[in-house]
Amino acid sequence: MKDYDFPFDIRDIAFLLNLRIVREPLNTVYIYTECPFCGDKRGKMNLNFEKNVYRCNYCGEYGGMLEMYARFYKISTSDAYREVCEALNTGNRPQGYDDRKAAPKQSSVKKSQLADIDVIHQTLSLLFDMLALFDKHRVKLLKRGLTDEQIKKLGYKSTPLYFQCESLTERLINQGCTVEGVPGFYLGDNGKWTVKFNTKTAGMLIPVRGIDGLIRGAQIRLDIPIKDENDDPDKEGTKYLWLSSSNKNMGVTSGSPVHFVGDPFAKTIYVTEGSLKADIAHCLMNRSFVAIAGANNLGQLDPVFSVLAHNGTNMIIEAHDIDKYRNKMIHSGAAKIYGMAQKYGMESKRLTWDPNYKGIDDWQFAVKNKSVNEACCKLNFKEQFLFGLCAIGKISDCIGEWNDITGTKQSLPDYLGLTEHEYNIYCSNVRELEIFLLEQQKQQRFRIYQLEFDDENNPIPFAFAGIKALQKAGYEQPPASEYRLISDSGFLCGKMLSVRNILNWIYNKYNDYRLPDDYHGRKIAPSDIIELYDNEKRRYFYRDKENFVEVKFSPMLAMPMKAKAQ
Repeated sequence: MKDYDFPFDIRDIAFLLNLRIVREPLNTVYIYTECPFCGDKRGKMNLNFEKNVYRCNYCGEYGGMLEMYARFYKISTSDAYREVCEALNTGNRPQGYDDRKAAPKQSSVKKSQLADIDVIHQTLSLLFDMLALFDKHRVKLLKRGLTDEQIKKLGYKSTPLYFQCESLTERLINQGCTVEGVPGFYLGDNGKWTVKFNTKTAGMLIPVRGIDGLIRGAQIRLDIPIKDENDDPDKEGTKYLWLSSSNKNMGVTSGSPVHFVGDPFAKTIYVTEGSLKADIAHCLMNRSFVAIAGANNLGQLDPVFSVLAHNGTNMIIEAHDIDKYRNKMIHSGAAKIYGMAQKYGMESKRLTWDPNYKGIDDWQFAVKNKSVNEACCKLNFKEQFLFGLCAIGKISDCIGEWNDITGTKQSLPDYLGLTEHEYNIYCSNVRELEIFLLEQQKQQRFRIYQLEFDDENNPIPFAFAGIKALQKAGYEQPPASEYRLISDSGFLCGKMLSVRNILNWIYNKYNDYRLPDDYHGRKIAPSDIIELYDNEKRRYFYRDKENFVEVKFSPMLAMPMKAKAQ
């Protein structure tokens, strides 16, 4: 049966599935709804009622309208057709539905054909040349690790004010540029060509280049993320938009092109989400990157992989955000990258980094700016002694340091961290002070448990996230069976040291870039468990985003520590 023989279209299917319409642009053949498969409510599900097909740009599910209904109810397409006809014939039809067996409604909007790559590059290049980069955007880029020279080379600009759009377009046309068929440009109601910028979508404009270096499109990094009223309150909202005019007269879609930065003949290529992220990581690492617009937006990645394989690339490294360990959609998209690489004879592997940093750019910026942990230098003599970091003889060096400090108003006992009584003991006999301080020492035992990810097909919904994510995933307490014992160790400290300070000491020690040689786990990050124990009791603490939360935990269910390699 052909599409035009159906007595209904995909909008009727959406009605029967009770899908909420999030966006319904005027004069287009698209509507955007919540997704019935992944549950996303931001309007990532695109329904094309000209072709009667659907696609979710978040989870990647796509197909025809009968497949949509059949998959939702887990039935065959023939049963789906019968049920839809029965449901609509009972009068449960959307307002305006009719019985005519005609082709789907046609849009009154006239579309342009996507222009050739050379035309798009020329027009967008000149557009970028006409624009400036506002200082507020430049400062943000500097804070993310780029230099002024790199910013200029990458070509970032700020979006123009909405009333400049027609004059900018007119200047482009006068310079011999073609704007028809270039994403973002369209024919306005007054019959003049213009470009789609407005106050709501103001932000930083990012050129998206192909493997040949030509600009294929542009993304806007929004100054104010767009949030729908039904969005998860914990989510930031939509931060990036394509410069596109698909819903405008004589406009055209951007097509979500793949971005490339670096050496197209590199043996190893990294793949991540987001062109800005890829640019920053490239500058920080001096590595070549491919950037897709979303984890499941892989339609144009295949031809890029084909070119890379031909150029001699033999290794693809997937470098999606750390969300891939807890988000099924991102995890699924990453898995498709591995299959695509294998298709062209390239090896692939997943890149894992310090999970305290969401993206590869954040992590590399932290690595670049790492500094030697000087925590011990900030401790006074007594704290260093109680932590077992120095012997009693260190007190002489500390006194010498105090004498070298000019203009200090801090007394010597305060500088050393000693009480008046302890200082008097020291003045009488240094050995007696050592004995007195040793009596204040204790051995603090602790264990570290971390989530196990051996099963590549099973992302954990609260991985590297705070306590709210754990609870949102349906757990009252951390599921010990998902954890492995990583370390069982101890350290000296003062008997009066608070639990909070003990946990912070452990966190700092196992979060420094120089981890202990005998420690083989990840840096401590959200979702990790720390156990404090002695001969009398055990207490368990979940690492939240900024602190620790006491929880219940069943260590007998956790996987044992791995045997040390011989």
